[in-house]
Amino acid sequence: MLFTVAHSIILAMKSQGFHKLKLPDTPGVYFFLGRNKKILYIGKATSLRDRVASYFKNDLADARGPLIVQMVEETVSIDFRATDSVLEAILLEADLIKKFQPYFNTKEKSDKSFNCVVITDEDFPRVLIVRKKDIDFSSLKIDNCLPAPQGGAGKLKIIFGPFPSGSQLKDALKIIRKIFPFRDRCNPPSHSDVLENIRIRNKACFNRQIGLCPGVCTGEISKKDYARTIQNLKLFFSGKKGQILKNLKREMNDAVKLQNFERAGEIKKTLFSLEHIQDIALIKSEKISTTDYLLPTSYRIEAYDIAHISGTDVVGAMVVLEDGMPEKSDYRKFKIKGGFGNNDVASLKEVIDRRLAHDEWLLPSLFVADGGASQKEMIEKALQALGVSIPVVAVTKNERHRPEKILGDNALIKAHERAILLANNEAHRFAIGFHRKRRMSNWGF
Repeated sequence: MLFTVAHSIILAMKSQGFHKLKLPDTPGVYFFLGRNKKILYIGKATSLRDRVASYFKNDLADARGPLIVQMVEETVSIDFRATDSVLEAILLEADLIKKFQPYFNTKEKSDKSFNCVVITDEDFPRVLIVRKKDIDFSSLKIDNCLPAPQGGAGKLKIIFGPFPSGSQLKDALKIIRKIFPFRDRCNPPSHSDVLENIRIRNKACFNRQIGLCPGVCTGEISKKDYARTIQNLKLFFSGKKGQILKNLKREMNDAVKLQNFERAGEIKKTLFSLEHIQDIALIKSEKISTTDYLLPTSYRIEAYDIAHISGTDVVGAMVVLEDGMPEKSDYRKFKIKGGFGNNDVASLKEVIDRRLAHDEWLLPSLFVADGGASQKEMIEKALQALGVSIPVVAVTKNERHRPEKILGDNALIKAHERAILLANNEAHRFAIGFHRKRRMSNWGF
C-alpha cells in the first residue's frame, strides 16, 4: 500500500468498470495508478466520491481534454487519502505532486507561473507567497524577497508547492495564519533592543495588532518559541496534522503539570482550531456538507435587518444570540455599498455575501431575516451556492412594524419562537441605531 492511511481499491476495469467504485463523500486526495502501482495522477477533492466519478462521464474529453482521457485509459487502480478539511487536501496534493512528480500532473499544465509558499532562513523566519519563476532552486534564493535580512536576495529554508490556484493559496494561508500566527514582512527588534530587554510595543506591525503576527516585531516571542511555530507549519504543509496534535497535547499536559494554566489554555485553543478547521473560503464553488464547517455546540442565531430613510444612508446589521442570550461581541454593522435605494432584498444580499466571505466567523444554527419570502429565499440561495445546509426563517411585520408571522419550518419555529423574535427585535434596534449615527454624521452633527 502506498500510504499507511490510504485505502487501496483494485478494480478490474473491463469486467467491473470504474462506475462501481465507492468512495467517501469527504475531502481528500486521490491517486490514479497504472501498472505496478505507478502513480499516474494526483488530485484533490472536496468530495472524493463526486470528483473521481467525474472522470467516468461521457463528456470527459470535452471537459478535461485528451491527455486526461489517456490517463484514465491507462489507470488500473485508484487509491485515496481522506482529510479532515479541504485545506488539508490542498496542501497534501501539492506536497505529494512535488514528491512523486506524476507524469500526467506534470504534462497537464505548466507550473512556471504557479505560486509557492517559502520559509526564509533567518532567526525569525518569514512565511511568504512567491512565484515559482522567481525562485532560484539551485541556491534556494529569491531576488525580490523584500525586506531581505541584509539586503539583496533572500535565503530560503524550505519551499512548499507549487500551488495551481493563487487565490486559493492566499485563502488557505489566511486560515493557517489564524491557527499559527507567523511573521511575513515585519522586522524583529534590533540587537541592542534585545540586549536591553526593550519591547517596542508602539511599533507593532498591523498583523500583530490583529493577532496574525506572534509579536516578532515587538520582541514578545522568543526565538525558541517561534521555531516551534515554524516546525508546526512545516508539519502542517507536509500533511502531518496528526503529529502536530500529538505534540501539542503533550505540551499542554506538561504545562498543566507545571501549573502554567495560561499556556495550557493557549494550546487548547490551538488544538480546537486544528480539529475544527473553517475553510468556507476554499469551497465557494463546490457543494459540500456542513460538517466541513465549524458549527456551534450551543444554539446560535444570526438575525439581520436593513435600515434607511427613503433609500438614503442604507445600513445593515447582524446580531447574534447564543442559547437565547445576546452575544454582543459578535454583532456586526454594514454600510451598504451597492446603492440599491429602497431595495431591501438587494441590500440584504450584499450583507449576506459579505458575511459569508468571513470564514473565520462561527456559522449559526439558524438565520433570521426581517422581511418576507423574498428575503428568506435570497439567504437560502446564498447558502445553497456554498453547499451549506442551515435553516432560514423570516419575520414578517404589519403596518405598525409589529411581528405578524414567521415564515419557515413550523417545528423549528415552535421550538425557538421566543429566541427568533428576540433576535429579530435586537437586529432592528441595532440597525436603527447604526442608521441614526450615520445619518447624523453625514449631516455634520
